[in-house]
This record gives sequence, structure tokens and C-alpha cells, in this order.
Amino acid sequence: MKYVVVLGDGMADEPVRELGGCTPLAAARTPYMDRLSRYGRLGMVQTIPEGMKPGSDTANLAVLGYDPRKYYSGRSPLEALSIGVPMKETDIAIRCNVVTLSEGEEAFGEKVILDHSASEISTEESRVLLDAVSRELADETYQFYAGTSYRHCLIWNGGRVLELTAPHDVLGQTIGQYLPEDGKLREMMQRSYDILATHPINQERKRKGLHPANCCWFWGAGTRPKLDSFQDRTGKKGIMVSAVDLLKGIAVGAGMAVAHVEGATGGLHTNYLGKAKAAVQALTEESYDFAYIHVEAPDEMGHQGSAGKKVEAIEHLDGEVIGPVVEGLEAAGEEFCLLVLPDHPTPVRVRTHTADSVPFLLYDSRVQEEHTWVYNEEEGRRAGLLVEKGYELMEMFLGDGIQAG
Repeated sequence: MKYVVVLGDGMADEPVRELGGCTPLAAARTPYMDRLSRYGRLGMVQTIPEGMKPGSDTANLAVLGYDPRKYYSGRSPLEALSIGVPMKETDIAIRCNVVTLSEGEEAFGEKVILDHSASEISTEESRVLLDAVSRELADETYQFYAGTSYRHCLIWNGGRVLELTAPHDVLGQTIGQYLPEDGKLREMMQRSYDILATHPINQERKRKGLHPANCCWFWGAGTRPKLDSFQDRTGKKGIMVSAVDLLKGIAVGAGMAVAHVEGATGGLHTNYLGKAKAAVQALTEESYDFAYIHVEAPDEMGHQGSAGKKVEAIEHLDGEVIGPVVEGLEAAGEEFCLLVLPDHPTPVRVRTHTADSVPFLLYDSRVQEEHTWVYNEEEGRRAGLLVEKGYELMEMFLGDGIQAG
């Protein structure tokens, strides 16, 4: 038996007026998810524990079967694992986004955050910009490490965990009240703006109509993570397929393999089909039992506040990920179980994460009992099954294979 999780990051939403009162998931054309729903099991799952901030870090830990209250030590440390940062016990890892701030004559604290991803800047451009910042600001205490696209890492040697604001939570707002209380971090953010605002890459981006990546934004601080082995917990040899450092870092911490897919960017135009092919190959040719396919695009479109593009991302996920995975496993003669779900909602109305429960679809290729439902938020609620502790869903998915702990 093979097991596949297809996770559409931020895919859940609220009814949207411009979509005729449907959610993006309900409005999207999803023939593969609808087919699987007819023979599957629907329900809702609470991936974010009460009192914890809604984010892909805590939610994906829960989906993988790890209780976030026990295993979560911060977002950036998980990403640091992915990019090979040698964290010491005394280190604090901090996420370093390159973001877009307004460029008027206003004081730094009066600037407005316009885009948390700088028009989904390429990794190549972003690394050049981070190098420019690092040359000016890095020292024995603070070291910068490049990640993917706009997502990078700052290591603070001998630092402390601080409450820092995620940039996608305050889009369109004046930044002053959200700057770090720590004076050094606040100073480095302001100096990064001075370094990047006039950088030739950003001047060229503006000429092309793209947002400049004109400031480093610090958030997601935490300590070195300690995860149990996924294979030891479940008996399944697993592989992660994702463009996002956070998910790769969770996989590294859990002892899972990480697939490297050319053209996988985390944006709307990522290599969806490449992800599907990587998962099928791992499951049918490379002795893996479990594949976790993470697609970031619905979340990014939610942050952009674009219902139409979020629908497009969901349709890509259905047609270019779920469809090829199902067809590939069927062609190989494999029996398989498939779990489809978001990690959290990212409603286009609020352009950030919420902690509401999300719909899930469980499909077992051996089961042919037919139902009438389709996969979306309303149908998930109507099915009447609620998994209140998100980390218990993996146990339901794998049956008795997961061990308590």
C-alpha cells in the first residue's frame, strides 16, 4: 500500500462575492478531486491548536502527525534545517523575508508594507540582494543565509526568542507598530532598506513593473527543532515534494527524504507536473511508502487577495498534481490511499491565515462504495466528521501503522 498526501497550502477560504458566493475551492473545476470524493471520505480537521498562531509551520507539523504543542520550536529553525544552516544550541533562527515597502519621503516607521514576496522574486535575484545586505550587516553575532525566492534566514548567535510579526499579516499597513522591539534588529531592518532601495536589481525590477525587494523583514524566531523520525513513528519510508524551505526543513528534521524538482518555485506558475512525477517515481521505483506533496500557490494567491488566481492555482493542483498521481499509481498497479487537504485557510478577504478547521478528503483505491458529495468546505462540514486534534488525522490515514507518542 502506498500513501500520498496532497496539501494545497492555504486552499480553504470563505464564500467570495465575485465567485457567486462560492469559495475558490467550490468554484474551481476539480474533476479529479470530485471523482475521488465520490468514493472517499470527507470531513473537517482542526490543524491549528487553540491558542497557537495559524501558520504553515504548526499546521503541517500537525498534518504529518506531530503535536505542535510538543514539537514546535519556531518557524525559521525548520527552514534553517532545509538550507543546511549549522545551528548551535545557543542560536536563534529568524525568517528574513525580502519585502516591498512604500518608497516615499516618509520616515521608515511610516512606510507601508505592500508585498511580502516582492512579486514572488526569483531566488537568483534575491540572493544577490541578500549578499549586499550581508556584506554590510553580518558579523560574529548575526549571519545571513539565502533560501528560496523571498524566504531567507538570519541566525542570531546567543540571541533570544522574540515575538515578531509576520509580514503577510499586516499587508497594506504602516509598519512602525510592527517593527521589532529589539533595537539591533530594528536598526538592521532600516539599514537594509537604505542598502536595497537603490540597488540596480530593484531599479530594473521597477522598470519591468515588478515590486522592488527593498527591505529585510524579520519574523518567525525560534530555537533548534527536535523531531522524532517519521519512519520510526509510522513504519513508512517518506519523501517530501515541495518548493518551500519550511516543508523541506520539517522533512529533514523528521528524517524524510526531500525531492528536488526543477522549476518548483512555490508560486502560481510552479512545476506542478514535475512534483507529481517525482512522487510517483519515488513510490513506484524507489521503494518509498509515503509521499507528501506540498503546493504553495493557493496560499500565495490568498495573500495577494486574488480569488481568480486562487481558483486557477486549485485547478492546477487538481489537474497537474492529483490527476497524474492517481493515474500514475493506477498504471503501476499500486493500491494506494490519498489524503487531500489544506493546512489552514488563507481567505482572500483578509489576505492572511486563519485558524478555522479545513476540509479533508480520504481516498482508498480498494474502496468502491459510491457517495454523492464533492470536495469543498461546505461538503466537508456536511459530512459530519470533525478531527479536533489535527495530528490524529495521520493516524486515521495510515490506520494502525502510527505509534502513539
